[in-house]
Amino acid sequence: MIIKKDNYPEYVKSVTRSSPIVKDVLRAFWVGGGICVIGQGVREILLRLTDKESAAVWTSILLIFAGAALTGWGIYDKLGKYAGAGSSIPITGFSNSIVSSAMEFKKEGFILGVGAKMFTVAGPVLVYGVTAGVIYGVLFFIRLRLFG
Repeated sequence: MIIKKDNYPEYVKSVTRSSPIVKDVLRAFWVGGGICVIGQGVREILLRLTDKESAAVWTSILLIFAGAALTGWGIYDKLGKYAGAGSSIPITGFSNSIVSSAMEFKKEGFILGVGAKMFTVAGPVLVYGVTAGVIYGVLFFIRLRLFG
């Protein structure tokens, strides 16, 4: 099928399905919010057992583990199809992206498959995070030195 430049907008319109934007936004909002509410609940429980800093660290660890476990069991992918960005924005989404990329290469073995491919997604994110942290730290240090 040859598509001419003049007919292209009509062709795109004919093959593209419309997106139910309101439904998608509401799903993303309540799933992402639900994950955050669960995280806050875990933090509140941990605050009764330990100090503020430890509670924050353990909450992050538990949410990352939960995201990884749900990905391994195939549940998080279904949640992602249902909620879209609502499931990818919380910390569990980061865990899902790392585990998903690793699981694709498990047939190649744990070292060269899972171990090596786990960081195809995480690597750029970690590099960006560390770089942004260093730049922020240097700017903060300069600000403290100049303005006390």
